[in-house]
Amino acid sequence: KMEDRFKDFYDTLLDNLDSYSGEYASFIDCGPNLFKLLCNLLDHDINKKLRSDICSAIAYYVVPMDIIPEQVYGPYGYIDDIYLSVFVLKRVAKEYDYDFLQLVWNNPDINIKDVMDECYERSLEVLEEEDINAILEYIGLK
Repeated sequence: KMEDRFKDFYDTLLDNLDSYSGEYASFIDCGPNLFKLLCNLLDHDINKKLRSDICSAIAYYVVPMDIIPEQVYGPYGYIDDIYLSVFVLKRVAKEYDYDFLQLVWNNPDINIKDVMDECYERSLEVLEEEDINAILEYIGLK
């Protein structure tokens, strides 16, 4: 069957990060699940502005030469994608609250706010203010 030959992008992300065990692995490994959460949010009644922001964050994962490109930096290149995911998810949480995100996250054993907080703080350890501005400008959120 055709669907057996094509991987979901989520699965591709998991494969790309499967063997990564570098300094930032603890939060880079969250990238695929944050991507999936963003995608799952589109199945819900989200206002148009946030829906557009969510689509922008999803698209950023797919863009080959973003601010920190995976083709150049490997798994480290997902740090900007993760930052942008959490940036947008914080906007969703502000509008709809963390309980809503937790339900969509569909993983009752892992607190989405804790994951987002760790990913945000860890990405800020790496990203400079100019990187953050470039990411948000690139995707049209600034």
